[in-house]
Amino acid sequence: MKMPRFPEPFLHRHPPIQNVNELVQERLTLGQKTADSVARVMGSWQFIIIQSIVLIGWTVLNVVAWVHHWDPYPFILMNLVLSLQAAYAAPVIMMSQNRQAARDRVEAHNDFLVNLKAEEEIRVVIEHLEAQNRALAHIHARVEDLGGTPDPDVSEPGSK
Repeated sequence: MKMPRFPEPFLHRHPPIQNVNELVQERLTLGQKTADSVARVMGSWQFIIIQSIVLIGWTVLNVVAWVHHWDPYPFILMNLVLSLQAAYAAPVIMMSQNRQAARDRVEAHNDFLVNLKAEEEIRVVIEHLEAQNRALAHIHARVEDLGGTPDPDVSEPGSK
């Protein structure tokens, strides 16, 4: 009877997993960091609340005329200021989103590499388990050949 053969020990030849945060952070330019900061601030409730308070204050001061009317109704100057803010905010936020999309692509590629490594290691574990099953079947057959009786509580592989 042929002796079972176990696979060679698994050698981890793949490169180590990289931290995407470190990869992306070290490549950021000053403009990209600024765009991310602006997008983070403008996309917050704090910014919306402060801007709402400023706009309400602007409107009240110009309607009630406690102070000189620098922007009477229909608030053309306020519309100009908001248009300028939107004109600069939109491209800056889009720059941040484009950079985030690039970061997402790096993360997706890193996830793919991690999945490949996991698949390779799972395959090796399954090969070892199959080799162990063959070895146990071989040992079981040898015990039977020596006149041993199989344990009735242990079912053979594949039987129910």
